[in-house]
Amino acid sequence: MRVSGHAGYARRETMNYLLTLYYRDGEGPDEGTPEFDAEMKIWHDLNAELKAAGVWVGASGLKPESATTVRENAITDGPFAETKEILFSFYVLDVEHLDEAVKWARKMPATAYGSVEIHATTGFELG
Repeated sequence: MRVSGHAGYARRETMNYLLTLYYRDGEGPDEGTPEFDAEMKIWHDLNAELKAAGVWVGASGLKPESATTVRENAITDGPFAETKEILFSFYVLDVEHLDEAVKWARKMPATAYGSVEIHATTGFELG
């Protein structure tokens, strides 16, 4: 539901959370293995559960090797943040509280070999 906001922005009454998913290079199941296929089924089932619960706003996998980093006076190819974990996916969930976002994050297989960061959104979106 939208309400009025600043020029060019719309304010949302509901709370969205951005979940960013990371993995450590070399950890997690290898593509093409039975373990990978089993994990893909978990992701598929979780996506269906999120949609059925009405909290799914969007999600996407990312191509870490295609990242470009922009800083004040420099543009570099690659994900060169100072981290040992690689950002590989994100979800946007429409839930009322952080506790509910944490509940969904705990179901994500990425927590076994990486992490899930949860960020509350500001409630503004470009209009």
